[in-house]
Amino acid sequence: MKPITITHVLNQYQWDELAKEDQKLIELAKESTANSYAPYSQFSVGAALLLNDGTIVTGTNQENAAYPSGLCAERTAIFYANSQYPNQPVKTLAIAARTTKDFIAEHIAPCGACRQVILETERRYKQPIRILLYGKDSVLEVQGITDLLPLCFDGSSLDLG
Repeated sequence: MKPITITHVLNQYQWDELAKEDQKLIELAKESTANSYAPYSQFSVGAALLLNDGTIVTGTNQENAAYPSGLCAERTAIFYANSQYPNQPVKTLAIAARTTKDFIAEHIAPCGACRQVILETERRYKQPIRILLYGKDSVLEVQGITDLLPLCFDGSSLDLG
């Protein structure tokens, strides 16, 4: 046996340490949680994407009584951006979440399915997506999805040759 160590460095910021552009994107993600449809979990998630041309797209989680039929905020925003702005890569993704009481204190990270979609979007546009994970206590900055999904499966995994 040979152990393998995987190491990734994430940056943690206090609110006042963030660039104004990042604060604005996070605020839009927070505001978009108000448009979430989360009658079952009462857990509202908002995402805001900054595209390379400066366009901002938001998305929210959309639940359904048949749970697999819902969709996460990250995928809602990414799929909208990919269909409406197909030539614009995503530069930055901000994610925020709240319960019925308040925004969560800990950082909110994308689920596995969203990580896979973010990976595919990075591969599609051949550039990493910077991710801002909001928590009331601090914000984590991730330089690309492989920091959250180090052993990933993408098109290169499909040995079609």
